[in-house]
Amino acid sequence: MSEKTPKKIDHIGIAVTSIEEVLPFYVGSLKLRLIDIEEVPSQGVKVAFLGVGESKIELLEPLSDESPIAKFIAKRGEGVHHIALGVTNIESRIEDIKENGVKMINDEPVPGAGGARVAFLHPKSARGVLYEFCEKEQVTK
Repeated sequence: MSEKTPKKIDHIGIAVTSIEEVLPFYVGSLKLRLIDIEEVPSQGVKVAFLGVGESKIELLEPLSDESPIAKFIAKRGEGVHHIALGVTNIESRIEDIKENGVKMINDEPVPGAGGARVAFLHPKSARGVLYEFCEKEQVTK
């Protein structure tokens, strides 16, 4: 697999008004495993990761009315926000996709949840879908 090929769907981000209110559905009804809850002030969100096989569902709750997630919910309501593709060498992926005429929201990786480095593609370049490149530190055994 080329370093330019995404490794997997790392997670699917879902915008919610309250993680506390929706967790019973995801954990109780869907039987997903709660991995962690954390705040990511740089992104203006509180996130909960739920395990689904080797991928995750990421619930995104806005920390303030100024959060991009709060604005998304105000405009579109709760629901699927983005699809995150697990990549290696995120800088190379950003450069490559820009060379192919795709506009990025983040021209450089920024800190994301779970210690990841992330960069978002502009949805206007992706037929209305918000994609995220997500690079996590490789753990060697």
